[in-house]
Amino acid sequence: MGKLKNIILARLLTRFPRLFDRSVEKVAPFHVEGVPWTPFTKPLTAARIGLVTTAGVHLVGQKPFNMIDRDGDPSFRELPSDTPLGNYTITHDYYDHADADRDINVVFPIERLAELEAAGAIGGLGAVNYGFMGHIDGRHIETLIKETGPEVARRLVGQGVDAVVLTPG
Repeated sequence: MGKLKNIILARLLTRFPRLFDRSVEKVAPFHVEGVPWTPFTKPLTAARIGLVTTAGVHLVGQKPFNMIDRDGDPSFRELPSDTPLGNYTITHDYYDHADADRDINVVFPIERLAELEAAGAIGGLGAVNYGFMGHIDGRHIETLIKETGPEVARRLVGQGVDAVVLTPG
């Protein structure tokens, strides 16, 4: 029943944005000290770009994100750039992803980045990209900030990624 409830709620909030606004007002804000940005000085034509999504994207054969835990799932999934489009799926009940189910590029624009690479607009695409589930709350926030987020950042740096496109669900 929980999955059906989440799907119905996601569709209602999508169709009635004011309901969504009211639900977000109840969530305690999260504050970050300082500015977590680094100036980007490399020309895009020489930069390797990574892709990270919080839309619940993963490969068909990978473990789905945990939709039972009310605080979400702070884990991540590796998404190789050379994966055929039909091998992606979405496990995320907190938004209406019907359009993304038809075209994964809506939330994970892997083909668009490959086109930019082919056109010479970017220097390259990271070999492995990453999928998270965007609904993270309560006890999982600390795990995301202190463990899984930094681990994905280390992996991206390790493969020579210069910048990341972050897409929400």
